Amino acid sequence: MREILDQKLARFEELERLMLDPVVLADSPRMGPIAREHGSLAKLVTKYRRFKQLNEDIAETRKMLDGSEADMRELAEAELPTLRAEREKFWDELLDMTIGGEDANRTRCVMEIRGGTGGDEAALFARDLYEMYRHYCESRGWKVEVLEMSATDLGGFKEITLGLEGESCYRDLQYESGGHRVQRVPETEAKGRIHTSAATVAVMPEPEDVEINIKPDDFRKDVFCASGPGGQHVNKTASAIRLTHYESGLVVQCQDEKSQHKNFAKALRVLKTRLYELKRQQQHQARADERKTLVGSGDRSQRIRTYNFPDNRLTDHRINLTLYKLDKILAGNLQEVIDALLDFDRREQREAMGTVE
Repeated sequence: MREILDQKLARFEELERLMLDPVVLADSPRMGPIAREHGSLAKLVTKYRRFKQLNEDIAETRKMLDGSEADMRELAEAELPTLRAEREKFWDELLDMTIGGEDANRTRCVMEIRGGTGGDEAALFARDLYEMYRHYCESRGWKVEVLEMSATDLGGFKEITLGLEGESCYRDLQYESGGHRVQRVPETEAKGRIHTSAATVAVMPEPEDVEINIKPDDFRKDVFCASGPGGQHVNKTASAIRLTHYESGLVVQCQDEKSQHKNFAKALRVLKTRLYELKRQQQHQARADERKTLVGSGDRSQRIRTYNFPDNRLTDHRINLTLYKLDKILAGNLQEVIDALLDFDRREQREAMGTVE
């Protein structure tokens, strides 16, 4: 954690220098992402600077204990418990703010929901998950934007990609990545039998433009006519965009907007996010043995949760959490689940790190 905080402090100071650079100040497209990243780091860095100052004050006070002057030793003995208590308070606050690692403070993320095993029922379940997350985000005051959507004839989603923006949105939603299983009588089932189907969710931090630099030569851009449900422009105008990144092989396409320009902008956002996530996963794999946790792995193949409609039950298998209020959770009341996951991860980190000495 200290390494992460030192990296954040160094990055914040670099951003401060950039914001004073006349060349950057004159470049509005560059200045915007820099200012956003600076703002997102400010609260964390302010606390960390105070924590570091308290460490220095404690070190100086300890020296006073070894001094020859009785009055100074007495003063040091009186001050030391107060300084240590304040340092512990700031350490706990920093721990809470960095749950989830180096991307915990990001205010923008991309969520992908895909129907899995189960055909039309899986696509309908993907729609239910989308509605659950949309209602939850709205209750938190976060912005929700559909970046790409592939709908089915029955109103479900083969997949849907969302751009989310708001304070702590990635920190709180990162644990949603993985496999979600539903057990219920499908809308498509006439005989009333309970079926099991699945959907996958991936939550990825969205990088700033200054962090992922993609040149036009790095990808191929294809323009084509949109297809599927979507209005009069579908199949009539060449507005859909497909981007193929040469080095990674990643392919992103967007056809949700009528404007080719808007579709390109959305597709580029998703491509940058996936490239950043690929880079994160490679880094995480390199240090996977350093911290093994039951939550926050982001592995889509891991079944993390079951939604059982007959029993009105939600079970999160990673932390053995069972709640008999599935109807309320699907309506967007997800905070109890998220708080339990945050608390679990917080306890794990505290146990792993020990004291602040």
